[in-house]
Amino acid sequence: MRDLDPSQVDQAKRDNPGPWEPPGALAASLCAGALLLVHVVMRFLLKLDWADIPAWISLAIGFVYGAPKAFHAIASRKIDIDVLMILGAGFAAAVGHPEEGALLLFLFVLSGALESRAMVRTRREIEAIHALMPTGALVERNGVWVECPPEDLQPGEHIKIRPGDNVPVDAVILEGVSALDQSTLTGESVPRTASPGDMIYAGTINRDAPIIARVARSASESSLQRILHLVTQARELREPVQRVIDRFSQPYTISVLLVSTAIFFIWWLVVQRTAADAAYTAITLLIVASPCALIIATPTATLAAIARGARAGVLFKGGDAIERLSRLGSVCFDKTGTLTIGRPRLTDLHPAGWSDEKSLLALAAALEVDSTHPLAVAIVQGAAERGISHAQAEKVQAVAGRGIKGIVQGESAVVGNFAFTEPCIPTCLRAHIRETLETIRSRGNIGTVVARCGIGGETGEAGVLVLSDSVRPGAERMVHDMHALGIRPLRMLTGDNRVTARHVAEALELDEWDAELLPEQKVEAVREMKTRAKGRRSAVGVIGDGVNDAPALAMADVSIAIGSIGSDAALESADIVLLSDDLAVVPWAVRLARRARAIVKANILFALSVIVVMGLLTVIGSLIGLRVSLGLGVLAHEGGTLVVVLNSLRLLWVAPLRSEAPAVKSADSDTPQPESALAGATMQ
Repeated sequence: MRDLDPSQVDQAKRDNPGPWEPPGALAASLCAGALLLVHVVMRFLLKLDWADIPAWISLAIGFVYGAPKAFHAIASRKIDIDVLMILGAGFAAAVGHPEEGALLLFLFVLSGALESRAMVRTRREIEAIHALMPTGALVERNGVWVECPPEDLQPGEHIKIRPGDNVPVDAVILEGVSALDQSTLTGESVPRTASPGDMIYAGTINRDAPIIARVARSASESSLQRILHLVTQARELREPVQRVIDRFSQPYTISVLLVSTAIFFIWWLVVQRTAADAAYTAITLLIVASPCALIIATPTATLAAIARGARAGVLFKGGDAIERLSRLGSVCFDKTGTLTIGRPRLTDLHPAGWSDEKSLLALAAALEVDSTHPLAVAIVQGAAERGISHAQAEKVQAVAGRGIKGIVQGESAVVGNFAFTEPCIPTCLRAHIRETLETIRSRGNIGTVVARCGIGGETGEAGVLVLSDSVRPGAERMVHDMHALGIRPLRMLTGDNRVTARHVAEALELDEWDAELLPEQKVEAVREMKTRAKGRRSAVGVIGDGVNDAPALAMADVSIAIGSIGSDAALESADIVLLSDDLAVVPWAVRLARRARAIVKANILFALSVIVVMGLLTVIGSLIGLRVSLGLGVLAHEGGTLVVVLNSLRLLWVAPLRSEAPAVKSADSDTPQPESALAGATMQ
């Protein structure tokens, strides 16, 4: 993955130079506007003979700031909006209307400067995100803590992160418990408690206590850098409608120039107007028919939506993903890790007969302490939370798919399914254990047996550990909101057993559910959903964790990976990545996409309406003696462009999520940062 260093951006600019752009476009345009105002006062109030001088100076300023791009386009054998504006202003001055040519360039340069102020923030925001990365990191080398640049850190090295420090690289905590502020990445306002074994990510802030962690990835491969890379790519991915506009903008621009030229000759030679009048009409048509507002109608809205999404922890991979999400009509969910938390917890233990609860839990923890299986981790954590210590197990042997056995304090013990543990369960307790397991499973929970085998005639012990994977907070609200948006059916696809699947589906009031599915069967289910999806909202979405759902995600019209801040698979495979675990983000993202789509349509309709209406008024008005002034045409053209930009920027103020973080301060600066520093990286 390429590190997005600002110096590399500068090098890229040197390697691929564009047109020379004089600095201070906004100030220069305001100065040109002031000169036009002076011209109006001198001409209409003071009646001075030399009133045109300020207009000519204003025109010259406009040419200085507008001509370089036009000349660059011509040198590149292109006819674009810059060329049309320079030609229009030049011809206006040539036929005796320097003030109207100056007005055109004043508004053109001003709108470009304002658009740049609003949309071209990439370099500054990337630098702001890089400011989240500390300039130094404490690393242990040869038994001594030394400071080094984060770029020098290598996987496997140990680093110390003090309270208030920004995490320099992705790492796994070895020692210490602290609160990690992830708001700069996910937009979540509540810091996350991190303890040994947890992954922490570059760019987050350690709030409470010092921690020692093992470097998991180099700085250039960190989650922050990968996300920034994808956000940068997203700005370049166009919506289908934008690709159409891009395809026809050049032929259309050339057509405008040819039609305006034809109007000049027709008005002069056929309609018998003076050359000056014919040129005036042709210039006005050239300006009002220019496609500036049409060209920016889609990208301004798309970039604003990408930025707003990033601020809430939603990473759209380009305008195409936004367009498809706006058409979302049905959704398939994975269960584990999506609708449920995906991390089982020990919730209860049912000892059978005379068995002792604490003794059984200590046995189970002793056997499972070195296992990485999710159920084993839950058992060990459950024992620790209850303050139960355990002895060291010997001769531990794991049997795949069945359980684990070993010797604890000289006695044989087992943990696993009923068939595996049955020989160790006292005969008189076996029926009770079997009934307990059935009851637990009927409630959608997981039951696993722990037993101590009797020795020398001594009676053993047995019980059932109850583990559950809780429904993710906000899942019920998400289902309600998706239904309110008209998205049906909501279908759960899981490889889990039918009892557990039914329990989750009924708790969430899902429309459909399928259980005990293999990955290829999930793909078939998504394909079947696509065959019955019809109408303007026919896109089928798949929402999962982006890892074991990869085939189903690939089959979907729009794929969404949730809670994927550190997931390489999710960042690469999904169309939309939700960096937080908050399911409320899903319907919010759908509403944002639909609003962006509506704004794109409104922008295009408005831009086309301005072109058609002003074009007809210019031509018809000239024929019947009601000539549309060049100044009015300029105001309509540039005003339309500004309206499109401002309409698109409304997306930046879409109502926030309840969990979204307010502006926060950088650890090293008093300057408030945006809710998610990623937001700015999308603006261009």
